[in-house]
Amino acid sequence: MNPEPLLTHKLRNNLQTLLLLGILGLLCTYLAWFIGGPDFAWTALFLVFFLYLLNPAASPRWVLALYNGRPLSPAEAPELYEILEALAQRAGLAQVPRLYYLPTQLLNAFTVGTPDNAAVALSDGLLRRMNRRELIGVLAHEVSHLANGDTQVMALADLVSRITSLLSLIGQLLLWLNLPIWLFSQISLPWMPILIMVLAPSLSALVQLALSRNREYEADRSAAALSGDPEGLISALQKLEYDQRRRWEGFFLPGQRIPEPSLLRTHPPTEERIQRLRSLQAASSPTLGLFSDALGQDFLPQAPPRAPRWHPWGLWW
Repeated sequence: MNPEPLLTHKLRNNLQTLLLLGILGLLCTYLAWFIGGPDFAWTALFLVFFLYLLNPAASPRWVLALYNGRPLSPAEAPELYEILEALAQRAGLAQVPRLYYLPTQLLNAFTVGTPDNAAVALSDGLLRRMNRRELIGVLAHEVSHLANGDTQVMALADLVSRITSLLSLIGQLLLWLNLPIWLFSQISLPWMPILIMVLAPSLSALVQLALSRNREYEADRSAAALSGDPEGLISALQKLEYDQRRRWEGFFLPGQRIPEPSLLRTHPPTEERIQRLRSLQAASSPTLGLFSDALGQDFLPQAPPRAPRWHPWGLWW
C-alpha cells in the first residue's frame, strides 16, 4: 500500500474527529455557563470527565443477547478465526475479539465492547453471501473500529450529548419559571443564547451523527491498511448497499430510491466510501495471503432448526 494517501486520509479524519468532539464540548460548556456561570461550566466539564471514567462498558454478551446472537467457537469457524487473529495482530490488539453469529438473513456486521473485551457479530446472510476476500475486508473494518478506539470515542460523544440535553432541559425549565418576572420587568431576554439552548439537543445529535460518519471513514482507511486490499472492502460495501435497498421502494418507485438526508445518516454514503477506498488502491497484491474466489460453506454454523417465531415486536429465530 502507498503510505502517502493513507497518512493524508488519517490526518484528515483525525482532525475532523477532534473538531467535532470540540464542538460537542463547547456546546455543552457554553450551555452550562449560560445557565449557571463559569463555576457551573467547570462543574459540568468535571461531571463529563468523571462519568466517562466511571461509565461501565456493557458486556458484549449481554448486548448481543438482544439480537439473539450466540458465540462462534474456533472449532465452528476456524478460517474466520484465522483471519481475525491475523488482523488483530496487525492492528496491535492485545486480545482477539470473539465472534458471534446472528441468525438473520440480513447482511450485517458490527462490533461491541472495548479492545480488551470485544466481540464482532456477523449475520448468517453475511457469512453465506460474502466470499473470503470480502469477509476479510469486513473483519478488517470491524477490527479497525477497536484499534482506533471508536467505541470509546462514540461513548464519550454520547455522554456529552446526553448531558447537553439535560442542561437544555434544565435551562428551559428555569426559563419558564422566571418568565413572569421577565414579562413584568424591564429586563430584556438574551434571545440568541436562549435559541442555542433550545436547539442544543438537536445540534449535538447532528454533530454526533457527523462524528459517526467520520469514524466510519477512518475505519475504512485502517481496514485498507490492515488487509492491503481496498477492493475486498469495496466489493463488500457494494453488496451491503444492494441488500439494504428497501424492497417496498423498488415496488412503488422502480428504479428510484427515497433520498436519505446526509445529515441524518450514521454511515457515509456508500459511493463516497468507495471513492475514498479507490484512492488508496495500489498495484501491489493483497498481503494477507488468505484470499480465494469463494469462501465455502464448510465452517458455517448450521441453519436454525425452526422457522422464525412471531412476536409483537417482530420476527425472531
